[in-house]
Amino acid sequence: MSEAMRLFALQIALIAVVLVLHTYLGLHIIRRTLIFSDLVLDQLAAFGALVGVGLGIAYASPGSYLFAFAAVLIGAFLLAVIKPRNSAIPREAVIGILYAMALVLSLLWTDKIPGGNAYVEKTLSGYLLWVTWPLVRVTIITYVVLIIFHYVLRDKFITLAERPGQLKHERVWDFLFFTTQGIITVLIVPIAGVLLAYSFLMIPAAIATMFTKKWGVAVLLGWALGFVACLLGLASSYQWDLPYGPTLVLFLGLFFVGAIVLRAVLRARQTSVMERSRPCPTS
Repeated sequence: MSEAMRLFALQIALIAVVLVLHTYLGLHIIRRTLIFSDLVLDQLAAFGALVGVGLGIAYASPGSYLFAFAAVLIGAFLLAVIKPRNSAIPREAVIGILYAMALVLSLLWTDKIPGGNAYVEKTLSGYLLWVTWPLVRVTIITYVVLIIFHYVLRDKFITLAERPGQLKHERVWDFLFFTTQGIITVLIVPIAGVLLAYSFLMIPAAIATMFTKKWGVAVLLGWALGFVACLLGLASSYQWDLPYGPTLVLFLGLFFVGAIVLRAVLRARQTSVMERSRPCPTS
């Protein structure tokens, strides 16, 4: 197998694994309207890694992952406990403020690091050339453990999404949810970058949400469409020598737009069928 084909196979394997859990967590985030929570954790993971760089720790090394995990733990805690009681201030506004602060901290920190701009670009766009089979194996094991964790406790987490306010110790379950989200963030951001990591989480789940409310069907549908979109994006990146991260985001976005169009067509057809099936008024 050539080096290019080996790397392509690695990337496909990683994407296939990553999309399963990302789609599931994305469904939770969409149904709970916590749309930017992942951006907060993604950016904090990037900030933690950048702090490590400033302290002489190589980016995407084990020490870098530890700094990133420490940062996302803080973020998970803040996301879980900060819930405005004033209905005039939505929770999403707080999440947006946390994201802005994480981004500003990253920019201020890298301004003092030699070559800081290059590291900022890596955190945004990722660097898929770092993918190795050991990393894929670690990612698979971690993701399988988290999938089992969420499956065993699915009733608790689904209650958070479908019946908010009815779960005891809700902030504790929120913290556990955001922590698991943060773990996958730490693993994927150095490779995929902030933008693609966010797209992995949101776009397949958003597509699936348009067509079904069933959790299992939605995960399968989102994973399948997201994987095909990423496969086409990855192939295009190789074919035309394009940066892989933005290319995958573009193809995921195109699939999302296509899903919107398809949903509109199906809805129009359904409306037309219903109108034709109505009995004609008698004179």
